[in-house]
Amino acid sequence: MDECERCLYGEYDEEYDEFICCMILDEDELIRLSQKKHCPYFRDGDEYLIVRKQN
Repeated sequence: MDECERCLYGEYDEEYDEFICCMILDEDELIRLSQKKHCPYFRDGDEYLIVRKQN
């Protein structure tokens, strides 16, 4: 599964048929982000994560 699909900041764009980042980034941050393998802003948006840890 792609990081953007699980990210708290990722939203699905039906027009482009892909997930896009909804973080408010300036142009320099976007360039740095595109050069990295893993997103430094990734936050797991899995709302059931805490429940699974309790089991």
